[in-house]
Amino acid sequence: MSFSARGSLLFSPLTVRGLRLENRIVLPAMVTRLSGEDGLVNGDVRDRYLRFAKGEPGLMVLEAMGINETRSGPLLRASHDRFVPGLKDLVRELHASSPTKVAAQIIHFLKISRSGWRQRVQDLDRKAIEGVVEAYGDAAARVRDAGFDGVEMHMAHAYTLSSFLSRMNDRRDGFGGASVENRLRVPSMALARVRERVGPDYPVGIRFDGEEAIKDGYSVGDASLFAVRFARLGADYVSVSAGGKFEDAIHVEGEPLYPYTGYSGDRCMPGAGYPDGLNVYLSEGIRHALKERGCHVPVVATGKIRTPELAEKILRDGRADLIGMARQLLADPDWPRKVRDGHADTVVPCVYNNVCKALDERFHRVRCTLWRKHDLHAPEAPSDRAPPVWPAGARVTATGHRGGVRLEWTAATDDGGVYGYMILRSEADGPFVHVDSARGVSLRFDDHSTLGGTPYRYEIVAYDLAGNRSRPLGPVAITPEAPHG
Repeated sequence: MSFSARGSLLFSPLTVRGLRLENRIVLPAMVTRLSGEDGLVNGDVRDRYLRFAKGEPGLMVLEAMGINETRSGPLLRASHDRFVPGLKDLVRELHASSPTKVAAQIIHFLKISRSGWRQRVQDLDRKAIEGVVEAYGDAAARVRDAGFDGVEMHMAHAYTLSSFLSRMNDRRDGFGGASVENRLRVPSMALARVRERVGPDYPVGIRFDGEEAIKDGYSVGDASLFAVRFARLGADYVSVSAGGKFEDAIHVEGEPLYPYTGYSGDRCMPGAGYPDGLNVYLSEGIRHALKERGCHVPVVATGKIRTPELAEKILRDGRADLIGMARQLLADPDWPRKVRDGHADTVVPCVYNNVCKALDERFHRVRCTLWRKHDLHAPEAPSDRAPPVWPAGARVTATGHRGGVRLEWTAATDDGGVYGYMILRSEADGPFVHVDSARGVSLRFDDHSTLGGTPYRYEIVAYDLAGNRSRPLGPVAITPEAPHG
């Protein structure tokens, strides 16, 4: 990689309601499933966020904290004063270890059962709605008391405030229906209450869907109006997600609905088969609408943004003000520091196979498939600069396989062990491009994104735990057979 942080927008500071972020990289809230059923901060939670903090993103948003007492498995909580001491200790350690600013995301969710039944916003009476609003205000006050630098309200995906915003909300009492104003009413009440409780000087962010990605759901037009309302009510940034809805979730008998199993779940966390930056058009449209109306609120873009070049281009093109990276920072929490310090070529790239999402679905502790087998957190990168080497006679082979190309190669060696392999591909004598990665235990890769009759060349690059790259193994050339008929 040739990226230079000098003079980049990505590594320029940004001030949000008096809070200075040292760079434009945001770690969005990610479920970890590391807390117990009690919702308290424990050693595993502490270690996960201290590991993220070592990478020094500009802003780190801690995982969604429940603000109601409904059971939901292992989830941090901000629903009672008893949770404040543990959160306060965690924030104190994070501030002592890193210049990263730390916000807490707070979330309200409705009940679901293993039968497939789920409570809907249409089921809430006025008293229950007022309870949701008060719960957001109370939780935000606790977050401020705990010493967080800001609070982020979760209004995305399948959860309560997002469901009020949804076009699937067909309430007829002024809290739903076809009217954008009515669907905004409860989220607006909650935001106003949060602002009242935390005061005028405290950063408040909103995470919401730029598009529902379901049949008859809303898209960027409605989302732009939501963002304008949030800005006018005092939101200090908006973080744009997509999808993650119950409406297209796949129901597995005996298991509660998981809102990331349908197409809308793919849009929320685009996997390897989707293009990089899939959802950036949403942040772009929302940012344009805000500026048109004189609302200068920073917008966070998310959705498979993994390279500094892409992140910088998004900022330069005015499509966002901040760059959210979740799975890439899970794979390599040191990404911001490596790129800033001129070591972008040692970043461990995410492979976007969404094993992390599958673990969350099963209420298992979330980890990255690229980590070593027994690691609960991203391993610490050693300081060595010696790259893996290929043994004498090492080779890579390419054969046609099930309409694509199968690559197999000789294992590389490294003093600390090979962490992974990068697969580079050239099409029709063009430049080599990184198309995917394989774990260090893998010596085979199937490329199903080829066209018969097109000549390809492949190289394999091994990398170690520190991200040091070997020399390329290869190239090997192959022209897959074109279909007959």
